[in-house]
Amino acid sequence: MKKVCLLFLILATSGLLALAAQVNVTGDWTFTITTPRGERNSDIKFVQEGEKLTVTMQGMRGGEITGEGTVKGEAIEWSITREGPQGSFTMTYKGKIQDANTITGEVEMGNFGTATWKAVRKTG
Repeated sequence: MKKVCLLFLILATSGLLALAAQVNVTGDWTFTITTPRGERNSDIKFVQEGEKLTVTMQGMRGGEITGEGTVKGEAIEWSITREGPQGSFTMTYKGKIQDANTITGEVEMGNFGTATWKAVRKTG
């Protein structure tokens, strides 16, 4: 029984490592956030180095904003701090890599609640 459990553990671990090695979100994506006010599309750029993630997004009033986070297996997470009329606030994005071209998740926006989002890799 111990041999079976050990074999299962080895196979499971190697599978997780293989999955983590396959995941690389580096590139340009189309980002869609769905809020009570409707959908908003923008561009987003991911740069992944191992588990480290750097994200560049469009600002709400133009320009770009950069955040940092992680990619661990299928899980992706990053935070950015935005400046608003009432000061700065942090938004934390958490999601799941569905496949090589699709990521979905939810963003926590502090006092503004949450919203769902989807990112689709740009082609060509």
